[in-house]
Amino acid sequence: MKATFGGGCFWCTEVIFQNTDGVNTVLPGYMGGKNDHPTYKEVCNGDTDHVEVVQLDFDEEKVSFEELLKIFFKTHNPTTLNRQGNDVGTQYRSVVFYHDDAQKEAAVKFIQGLEESGAFEDPVVTAVEPAVTFWEAEDYHHDYFNQNPGNPFCAAVIAPKLQKFLKEYKS
Repeated sequence: MKATFGGGCFWCTEVIFQNTDGVNTVLPGYMGGKNDHPTYKEVCNGDTDHVEVVQLDFDEEKVSFEELLKIFFKTHNPTTLNRQGNDVGTQYRSVVFYHDDAQKEAAVKFIQGLEESGAFEDPVVTAVEPAVTFWEAEDYHHDYFNQNPGNPFCAAVIAPKLQKFLKEYKS
């Protein structure tokens, strides 16, 4: 089964789902834009309307789509429009791209539950949109954190986020 999430920089999101039981593969890429075969440079410049996403292949017998939603919403800020931390632009917007009606219904219901529970001070701005063509990111984006642990962004932003996730996920 596939799931596609946009929650800011795909380097951050990729490593979280790589460490999730039941997720078989995690591919960084782009979705939701207006032109074919977008490049990282075009997407980062905001020229294409694409979102940086991760597309997961997961085993529903080991992890449910609802559990993936829980992880997604816990590991990024779904209340900031077109922004995650210092990353600003529509390419960093929070979005669930659904692959079928069941995923759409689950995502909408999950967001409603967050709003009703007051889980966040601010309203959730995460969009729920149909999955369209997934454009796989350039090779150097694949497994980025694991391949570049000394990168200052990886050390300062991704490593603490991953450690927090692993600590909470294990318990």
